Amino acid sequence: MLLCLADAAACVVTAAKMQILNLPKHKVGAFASKRQAQKPFVAHRAQSCGSDGLQQSQITFAAAPQQAAAKRRSKRAATLVVAAAAAAEKVEQLTIQPIKTISGTVKLPGSKSLSNRILLLAALAEGTTVVKNLLDSDDIRFMVGALKALGIQMEEKWEEGVMVVQGCGGKFPVEGAELFLGNAGTAMRPLTAAVAAASRGRFVLDGVARMRERPIQDLVDGLVQLGVDAKCTLGTGCPPVEINAQGLPSGTVSRLFCG
Repeated sequence: MLLCLADAAACVVTAAKMQILNLPKHKVGAFASKRQAQKPFVAHRAQSCGSDGLQQSQITFAAAPQQAAAKRRSKRAATLVVAAAAAAEKVEQLTIQPIKTISGTVKLPGSKSLSNRILLLAALAEGTTVVKNLLDSDDIRFMVGALKALGIQMEEKWEEGVMVVQGCGGKFPVEGAELFLGNAGTAMRPLTAAVAAASRGRFVLDGVARMRERPIQDLVDGLVQLGVDAKCTLGTGCPPVEINAQGLPSGTVSRLFCG
């Protein structure tokens, strides 16, 4: 079957050549120009037809797409090189000369731990306390929100880093509250002890999902040994913490076992 196809192809090529020879000269020239303008793989196919013309034609047709793809890749690579060179020209250079001395005033932000502890102490103190250079962060704002829920009056000046606190004199005004403290450990632990000692009523201290993974059982155990009705309600040793506060009984503490 392949031999018959090859012979037929050879006959077609021979007939085409004979037809070209019989054309007038001006038509032969036009035909030749048209053939030259065609894609290379078509011309190669016609020239390679013979006894194995079918096989040669398949090879030429397969090679042509590969050559075109290689040409496109080469063009893209050249475009990337040009783009990289243009970007490199736009890079700004900054030359830093040696500096012998430097002077100035730097104002450091307040400490998160110190800010929350100072706010709690100011809330439990008597009279008015002005706290300066207070850190503005989520943990501090959760503490401020909890103290306000406990009945503490506060004048907030976040832009200035100032907080004016009206102390309660050792006893929170409200009897019972639910305090949401986000993920602020510096608010959860001090407030757990403060609520147990300076409040009356039922209090629940809770936070976000991550807070419910943070252990607080040792603190709760210490408060229970002091006579406080407190527990971790989920049984995980983590918040939420429920406290039925009646204040701390007076007496002498000799030893606490906390974990």
